[in-house]
Amino acid sequence: MSAIPCGLKGLQIGGGCLVFENVWYIAPLVAVLSILTGLYILWWVKSQDPGNERTRFIGGAIKQGSQAFLNRMYRTLAMFVAVMALILFLFLPHPIWLTSTPMNNVMLAAAYLFGSICSGVAGFIGMDVATDSNMRSATAAQKGISKAFQISYRGGAVMGLAVVGLALAGVSVVYFITRDPTFIVGFSFGASAMALFAKAGGGIFTKTADIAADLVGKIEMGLEEDDPRNPAVIADNVGDNVGDCAGMGADLFDSYVASLMAVMLLGVIIGGYYVELPLVFAGIGVLTSIIGVFLVNVKEGQEPGPVLNNGTYTATILYLTLSGIATYLLGYEWRIWGAAACGLVVGVVIGMTTDFFTSGDKAPTQRTAEASQTGPAITIITGFSYGLLSVLPPLVGIGVGSWLAYALCEGIGPGYGVYGVGIAAFGMLSIVGMIIASDSFGPIGDNAKGIAEMSGMKSETVDILDKLDAAGNTSKAITKGFAIGAAGLTVISILAAYKEVAEAQLGGTITFDLMNPVVMAGAFIGVAMPPIFSALLMLGVGRNAQRMIEEVRRQFREIPGLREGKPGVNPDYAKCVDIATIGAIKELLPATIIIIVATLAVGFIFGVQGLGGYLAGSIFSGLVFALLMSNAGGLWDNAKKYIEAGNLGGKHSDAHKAAVIGDTVGDPFKDTAGPSLNTMVTVIGLIANIFLPLFLLYALIR
Repeated sequence: MSAIPCGLKGLQIGGGCLVFENVWYIAPLVAVLSILTGLYILWWVKSQDPGNERTRFIGGAIKQGSQAFLNRMYRTLAMFVAVMALILFLFLPHPIWLTSTPMNNVMLAAAYLFGSICSGVAGFIGMDVATDSNMRSATAAQKGISKAFQISYRGGAVMGLAVVGLALAGVSVVYFITRDPTFIVGFSFGASAMALFAKAGGGIFTKTADIAADLVGKIEMGLEEDDPRNPAVIADNVGDNVGDCAGMGADLFDSYVASLMAVMLLGVIIGGYYVELPLVFAGIGVLTSIIGVFLVNVKEGQEPGPVLNNGTYTATILYLTLSGIATYLLGYEWRIWGAAACGLVVGVVIGMTTDFFTSGDKAPTQRTAEASQTGPAITIITGFSYGLLSVLPPLVGIGVGSWLAYALCEGIGPGYGVYGVGIAAFGMLSIVGMIIASDSFGPIGDNAKGIAEMSGMKSETVDILDKLDAAGNTSKAITKGFAIGAAGLTVISILAAYKEVAEAQLGGTITFDLMNPVVMAGAFIGVAMPPIFSALLMLGVGRNAQRMIEEVRRQFREIPGLREGKPGVNPDYAKCVDIATIGAIKELLPATIIIIVATLAVGFIFGVQGLGGYLAGSIFSGLVFALLMSNAGGLWDNAKKYIEAGNLGGKHSDAHKAAVIGDTVGDPFKDTAGPSLNTMVTVIGLIANIFLPLFLLYALIR
């Protein structure tokens, strides 16, 4: 009996045609499976030994500080979310007093609230399991690297599976209720706005503490990385969780939903099964991630870094195979599958580039470490220069990948070229569950090492966890590059959706011609937005770090016996956590609000054409700055660790002190501004789409 595709959603078996109705239901079903699998892994992690009383005390302090930050930030953001939901209800898709369908306004506002809640829940789950995994990983490391790695990685996998599960379930629910992808824009905007606040706020928090701990502890006092005498050390460990777990999880939640939304919107223009096709591919990608997280394990004597990379490559091959089978069985156009493959290949290129420029065993990092022997100035010049060089391969990859995806699909018919670019963006994010697992592994391993040092565990245990920390640094850098590249392709597809929807509403063709002074004005303003946003965030880190540095110095000065490490004398960790929390929330609001207001201002002043130029300028400028800062920051960090491993004079040498300063400069680069930029460009793209009806009605220049 033969089986060949028939129709658009069927499989011919013998003489009949078995039709797969509502095949997109695979998306919510697999999403639920992903959430349940995450809960099972969460139970498994919590069942592991949390360690002795000292280990539990330190781990508990980190968990308490992380929860305190997220609780306070979410309470603050609830006011913003409520105000924005009211604005959407009153004005969009059309002013409620002018529309005959007010339920559309209700649905859009409800979708926005739903997206905000799902993003916040995903971030909180990831942060919670990370703070449970770190002490258990430290305890397990006393018996070897295999179990310690397994706990750290599976702790990160909970975050990955929760993010993709909640994201895909949320999109599926909104689509099931409305059967209209335009309402998914509201869901995506809610997720993106929360991600922008979470990533920027978490980044300011973590780098405030990290800089204070390094500059006072390492440079002024000559203390080790996680010396328990350092008042900022708990805040530093808290920052790893709120910045790299909750923040990055919200970031990739945002990119995942935005790319899915953009492809579905473009599918509306084409018609047919192309609206639901990305949901089918998304379900296959989540299933791949579920399988993939159980395939990643380290045996005793193995290095964790290559194992993490091999897990990603295995998941890539598995996804391409399963999506290829689905394409055949469901009769989908093979060129669409090819576009998804282009996106995955671009993701691998970005990952390999980031690994080369940031890994401690590669030439750029080692040469930057060697430059530290001549002082911090040459360290900074060298690292910054390699950061500039690192932007070329990813940008070429994104450009070539977009062109290939467009060229592959253009021949199918009108509108398919830009649809192919959207599919490429989503293809890159198809295995995002695996990517987030590898990313969250990093801060868990970092925390575990800190807990081991503060708990007084044996040096052999600390050495094992140092391997996890080093592998985690590289995996975090790769994930940041991946997230930036994914956001780049995603926002290109969002820009394409913006153009297509605007043309549909205006009933004509729109071109963003740089010779048009309105488009050019928008482009120049857009180019300026990423550096302004970066500057505001890093200035916020600097101001907040100054406050914490003074507090750390005060405690060393005023608490008798603290510097000497007398028994029973402990620093006031909670005060530093409080400084970082209050300062982060205070400093993140101006930067994020300015970006939102600027985007709305350009739309209402320069209209659809000017906003198109603004989006394009922001995309190109944002990609360059994000790649530069993420890669340079990761390089400086691993150059410091290369010296700390005993090279070039080792710890406390002049080269080490110079490398610490380089790392301090790189901290807000790689963990605050750089990874926040990809969320920023996604947010402005979504604002352009969601407020488009108002721009068409009320812009000064039309």
